[in-house]
Amino acid sequence: MADTQISLDEAVDVTRTGDVWLFRGRSKADRAIQVTTNSPVNHVGMSVVIEDLPPLMWHAELGRSLPDLWTGAHQRGVQLHDLRDAVVVWATRYGQRAWLRQLDQPITQEVEDAVLRTIARLDGTPFPSTARLFTRWLGGRLPRLKRGAPDTGLETAYCAEVVAVTYEAMGLLPAGPRPNWYDPGRFWSGDDLRLLAGSRLGKEIAVRIPPDARVTAKGSVKN
Repeated sequence: MADTQISLDEAVDVTRTGDVWLFRGRSKADRAIQVTTNSPVNHVGMSVVIEDLPPLMWHAELGRSLPDLWTGAHQRGVQLHDLRDAVVVWATRYGQRAWLRQLDQPITQEVEDAVLRTIARLDGTPFPSTARLFTRWLGGRLPRLKRGAPDTGLETAYCAEVVAVTYEAMGLLPAGPRPNWYDPGRFWSGDDLRLLAGSRLGKEIAVRIPPDARVTAKGSVKN
């Protein structure tokens, strides 16, 4: 896609599973994350678009403004939201700018199943405290004290960990780095995120959010 800026409705229409959404805010907490991680952004989420379901946003956040569409409940931590509503909340309530990066890789039934298994496993995982968030991120940059199998479970999870673990399940990231090695900036084009299977993420596309945008979705997608 050649355009560098599109409307929210256009972005929701073209997004597919595996596309990445990036957000940048100006609050003290947003700035702290950006400075601490040396990143231009402070939040990342992933599109989940399966069959006749509305486009969904898979991410982790401290707030519980929207119902989690896997459980139908309002919860903090790892969540599955109506994508359009999630972007509207982050833009209007949290004061964030939004960008879309599209994944250039066919999504097979096997990959969709891997995404759904990851959602079922991680949905509802608590968001770490501010102090814990920093120590987890810092820990991801320190060498392992013991060799062995990579981490497979998360007691808490922040946004970049959720996307990274899901990408790994999709076969798009290697199993070597720990989930807390990733931060939102790893998914910005300025970082060298080396994807597997010949896949790649396109450049950032700025998403225009209407000033009168409102949230609308209700309910649950889980059977």
